[in-house]
Amino acid sequence: MFESAEIGHKIEKAIYKNEEPALREALLDAQFEMKEKGAFPVVILINGVDGAGKGETVNLLNEWMDPRLITTHAFGEASDEERERPRMWRYWRALPPKGRIGILFGSWYTEPIVGRVSGELKSSQLDQQIEDIVHFEKMLAHEGVLLLKFWFHLSKGKQEKRLKQLEKDPKTRWRVTEHDWDNFKCYDRFREISEHVLLESSTGEAPWLVVEGEDPYYRSLTVGKHILSNIRARLDRNKIPATVPAADVAPLLPPIDNLQILDTLTLDQELSKSDYEEQLEALQGRLNLLTRHPEFNNHSVIAVFEGNDAAGKGGSIRRITAAVDARHFSIIPVAAPTEEERAQPYLWRFWRHVPRKGRITIFDRSWYGRVLVERVEGYCSEADWMRAYSEINDFEEQLAENGVIMVKFWLAISSEEQLNRFKEREQVGFKRFKITDEDWRNRDKWGQYVHAVSDMVDRTSTATAPWTLVEANNKYFARIKIMKTLCDAIEARLGKDKEKEKDKKK
Repeated sequence: MFESAEIGHKIEKAIYKNEEPALREALLDAQFEMKEKGAFPVVILINGVDGAGKGETVNLLNEWMDPRLITTHAFGEASDEERERPRMWRYWRALPPKGRIGILFGSWYTEPIVGRVSGELKSSQLDQQIEDIVHFEKMLAHEGVLLLKFWFHLSKGKQEKRLKQLEKDPKTRWRVTEHDWDNFKCYDRFREISEHVLLESSTGEAPWLVVEGEDPYYRSLTVGKHILSNIRARLDRNKIPATVPAADVAPLLPPIDNLQILDTLTLDQELSKSDYEEQLEALQGRLNLLTRHPEFNNHSVIAVFEGNDAAGKGGSIRRITAAVDARHFSIIPVAAPTEEERAQPYLWRFWRHVPRKGRITIFDRSWYGRVLVERVEGYCSEADWMRAYSEINDFEEQLAENGVIMVKFWLAISSEEQLNRFKEREQVGFKRFKITDEDWRNRDKWGQYVHAVSDMVDRTSTATAPWTLVEANNKYFARIKIMKTLCDAIEARLGKDKEKEKDKKK
């Protein structure tokens, strides 16, 4: 795949000088049109071999265009904060908003390639990471991101020559390190692995452009023109590519007998106040001890609370937080997205709240809004919420692989019980803020929400992140079931850690 990038592409200096001004002007025009329309973001990935002009190209793009509308991120070794979260977390946070350009110098491809070359990753692990990346990039494309991927290439002989030239010149000597020469010794292995990665990850949504890096005039014009043509084409179409359902999502079928999973719940459960208080005290003590266990520092907890309006999410959350050190948890109440959040992929506002190890994050409403309220209310297309099932599963799988203990609760109450609680809220002064016109309006779509919830559970309850359906007509019963489920999940994960330690010692 690299043969065409080793044939000696060159452009005369005079030609470059003649074309550069017009290219710069066109890039600036496109950039400001992007800003005015705010229609889509552009993500530019810069990867390739050492000495092939990656840094010079990044600097040039910032010189040619308005740097106020560009965010450049150079990714080196992950920090302690980044290592305590999923591998993709630091890239999620770097995504630019609509109307802006983000340049990622060293991207989500660097670690998998280096890991396989060094032997830290097995071939199967590399392929799994490539598959995860492809899914992620497809999601970005469906969310309207224009993703441009550049691989800067040099042949082995030309790379050695380039490194020696840089090292010889006092002005550029600092650019060459021992690490660069160590990488050069593994050139053949890097080429083999890189070629495999590029072939597997060059897709219709996000193809790679391999650029020969020897001649600065050639690579500069090639990159600049490619960026311009893609931005211009998107602007001229004045719309993002049409989204389609993910291929691995089967079509939704209505139940033949109208029986759905929520219909199978016995919502009225019995638990007296005295029994509730006794069990709650014991479970809160158990949760407190589990979160102070030494092994808990290798994990984090994400608790997702969804449910009917007035089902008791807030009261259940308060029973959890009462048992945990306030320094170690955060509650994320989710409402309609802000302007900043609407300028990003829909998962972005949740990505940035992923907790560090040893912490708990509780989402009061969550990313499941895409397949619930956005689906029912028509805030997104059917194609968008259909593909969200697989995107959410991918996201939660990454969390679990990073040691996150996922617990997801759907609190279910009957329509009659909800009506009683609504009326109570209207009559009690300190509860009036809990009832809104939207709550009343949502009751008119009760059947649609039942259908949406049932589809959600069917498609996103997985071994790594199962749904717990909570019969919530009796608040006491609901809170105890939630507390017990949370404690059991943490205890089970810590127990698995102990088993792994035993196996290592054997």
